[in-house]
Amino acid sequence: MIEKERIAVRKNIKKQHILVTGGAGYIGSHVVKLLLEESQHEITILDNLSTGFQETVDALMQIAKEHCRSLEFIQKDLSDWKEIATLMQNNTYDAIMHFAASLVVPESVENPLKYYLNNTANTANLVKCAVENNVRNFIFSSTAATYGEPDSCLVDLQTGLKESDPADPINPYGMSKLMSEKILKDTAFAYPDFKYIILRYFNVAGSDPDGHIGQSTHNATLLIKVAAETAVGKRKKMYIFGEDYPTPDGTGIRDYIHVVDLARAHIEALHYLDENESDIFNVGYGKGFSVKEVIETMKKVSGVDFSVEIKERRAGDPAILIANNTKIKQVTSWRPQYDDLEVICKTTLEWEKKLKR
Repeated sequence: MIEKERIAVRKNIKKQHILVTGGAGYIGSHVVKLLLEESQHEITILDNLSTGFQETVDALMQIAKEHCRSLEFIQKDLSDWKEIATLMQNNTYDAIMHFAASLVVPESVENPLKYYLNNTANTANLVKCAVENNVRNFIFSSTAATYGEPDSCLVDLQTGLKESDPADPINPYGMSKLMSEKILKDTAFAYPDFKYIILRYFNVAGSDPDGHIGQSTHNATLLIKVAAETAVGKRKKMYIFGEDYPTPDGTGIRDYIHVVDLARAHIEALHYLDENESDIFNVGYGKGFSVKEVIETMKKVSGVDFSVEIKERRAGDPAILIANNTKIKQVTSWRPQYDDLEVICKTTLEWEKKLKR
């Protein structure tokens, strides 16, 4: 089924009220944009704007207006459990898409309690509120960091990590997400009407090709974003953290997925839960690029030979993380549309040129 046919069929699906936590942030906002453009769902964004942006909310409100959609923004913090309980009691939500989290690996090593409180404890409370208020579908933003350090790096270059592979995080960020996954699994076992999809992201990058939204994160740590900032002169230079990994060029290898393809996976996950049980899916392209390959690609698309310096490894960084995406392709209609490193780099670069900070 081609994309246009799939969207046309889904115009007849049941209208839902969806709560999107972290919807003013990078990935959440791209999911909201797709929902506004392609569905009749009512959307409520819940965000404390600590890493999300009012400008992003404003852009999404304009898109909602253009498509005659219902979009509400509520500025609250998930750590205010009393407020979250009141919100859930006073509204009827059919599904929750949960993006709000802390996600910087080195920071999680330095400040683990922040991650266990913000990521795990707040997720547990949100799940509790969902169960108490009959919210039956929960889409969870997880991470490839739950897998930790794969045992056989060279094999993973060929096969990628499967959802059934052991989960053994090597940093508090990955562990905080794995603990949240366990909370979802145990809750679904105890409450049969509650269902979830866990999406284990690999390395998200890129921006909305239309240029309406993008990654606006302050002090960004994601490689392609940092490379784009350096290419446009917002940084004097960038760093490669370690070139002594057991990889062909000595730098870490990651599976980079365009944010719009990742956003599409959330839409597919929501539809999947209509007629299926809870599950876990990897979301990546099934191939990896090294840090040096990414930097060379950004130099190529930007035409700028920016400065790069080698530094020592960062704590908590595995050598290789590549997805085996067979499962999500087999059981859902998800098909990547932007599986091209140059396209990912170009859309990141164009957003960075537009972003005035």
